[in-house]
Amino acid sequence: MTSRAQRYDAVVRTRDPLSPHLVRLTLSVAGFTSTGIPDEWVGLVVPGQFQVRYYTVRFHNGDEVVLDVVVHDEGLVTEWASGDCVGDEVVVTGAQASYAPADGSRWLLLVGDLTAMPAMARIAETTDLPARIWAEVPDDLSGYLPAGVDVTWLEPPGVGRSRLAEVVAGIDWPEGDGYFWMAGESAQMRAIRKHLMRERRLPNSAYDVMGYWRAVTARQPRAVDPGPIWRAGKAAGRSDDEIWAAYDEARGV
Repeated sequence: MTSRAQRYDAVVRTRDPLSPHLVRLTLSVAGFTSTGIPDEWVGLVVPGQFQVRYYTVRFHNGDEVVLDVVVHDEGLVTEWASGDCVGDEVVVTGAQASYAPADGSRWLLLVGDLTAMPAMARIAETTDLPARIWAEVPDDLSGYLPAGVDVTWLEPPGVGRSRLAEVVAGIDWPEGDGYFWMAGESAQMRAIRKHLMRERRLPNSAYDVMGYWRAVTARQPRAVDPGPIWRAGKAAGRSDDEIWAAYDEARGV
């Protein structure tokens, strides 16, 4: 990884499975600065890779940062997070966030799949607004969200699939002004943005909809696997910038 973004050296202190598809990693990140916004995320670069993957900060306390990582059948981080990664050195980028209810909001709707659960949990813990949550998850995470929150649990239609656009289209919306926050599969998020703009006619300030991942059928294989280039570069003593240049050259950039 290069200095293209603020970064922190970090160490994995603990690894705790929360469900078959969710693993909690506690990192020691010296000098970490939080945005204070509950959906904040950081980039994570794991050993053997130099591509960044982004994760919500579930908790933070000083230099301790907790990430709840979704593990899939395959992926840059999955193989690493599925094994014994305690003690591994990683890189964490500076926190960013987007959650911003307007003053005067009377309600909060949160919709998301498993990848959105850390952010929805943290938002629900900190908001003063009456909130409803729709959670599309493959695992039993009934104890993951704060007690007393109105939650509708949804089963995904299949592995690597989502039907949240259909769910949002059927929501009975509260009266008055409020805020809608949602994250999940990118194609579903595009459909939902269109619904919010064209059918609901909500102003941009009234919602935040983010694509966190792409469905299996929509994924494009990487033309060049960065892993071998990273490992070979490190073995040869090359700098991060030199490894980036070699990767760009291999891709024909």
